[in-house]
Amino acid sequence: MGATSVTADHVAIDRYLAMLAAERGVARNTLLAYRRDLEDVAERIPDLVGAIPDALRDLSLHWADLAASSVARKTSALRGFYAFLVAEGLRADNPSAALPRPMVRRPLPKILSHTDVDRLFETIRERVEAAHPSPLDLRLSAFIELLYGSGLRATELVSLPYAALRGDQPFLILKGKGGKERLVPISDRARAAVALWKAHVPEDSPFLFPSGKSYLSRIRLYQIVRDLAAASGIDPTTISPHVLRHAFATHLLEGGADLRALQSMLGHADIATTQIYTHVDAARLVELVNARHPLGEAIASRTPPAR
Repeated sequence: MGATSVTADHVAIDRYLAMLAAERGVARNTLLAYRRDLEDVAERIPDLVGAIPDALRDLSLHWADLAASSVARKTSALRGFYAFLVAEGLRADNPSAALPRPMVRRPLPKILSHTDVDRLFETIRERVEAAHPSPLDLRLSAFIELLYGSGLRATELVSLPYAALRGDQPFLILKGKGGKERLVPISDRARAAVALWKAHVPEDSPFLFPSGKSYLSRIRLYQIVRDLAAASGIDPTTISPHVLRHAFATHLLEGGADLRALQSMLGHADIATTQIYTHVDAARLVELVNARHPLGEAIASRTPPAR
């Protein structure tokens, strides 16, 4: 590959990634992954900007040993790249139809039962209602109330600013993935738990859950959650902060929550991501259609009685 081609490809990649960051708020880690993917392909294909469909089709041979999820990410980066080139007038056609199309199935989320959640909160209740509860147990209570009660991601939780929750304000404005803001409801229970913990945090602390000069690490949060599971008689390998987030979503759907509202609360950019939770409540949805939909009543009236 000549130096001119390399320069043209890398300039185009830089412009594409700059657009993703500025206009779409794509997260830094995603941008780094896309850069690696695009630059790797640029090393294989002379003149990536002007690549012909056959050259892209041959990528399936180079990617044969990769996981389907990795191939999906690489093709996503390239599809976006070529759409950008067409939009910017840097090429007239979009060759990305020739890219491999891996079938990637979203893994179903792990499910935490209502009984297991009750056991977690019972362990916490016993600790915080002791005569002299440990500040760490008060912190634990705040953690679990926010993970299960509001569906926060682990990073969002540990990095909460000290002033994120204010008085009787029933929500907080959170900056999640890609720097996108969303409104997160906070229950009365969670606000009460945070208030008890906050009394042990220095008022000049920039974070609600400080650790040294920064905030508690995600790894430490995982350890804390799993220690709680073990103390509650639950297999620690079946639980994590993300499993509690899944439980928040699953149990809200079971209670009749709207999928769009849930998408907003979880901070999902795509409703398809939120729809992975619908599998856990399929029986309730079928029952709801049969009981409430006008056609359900019509079908029931035509069904002959059992003999």
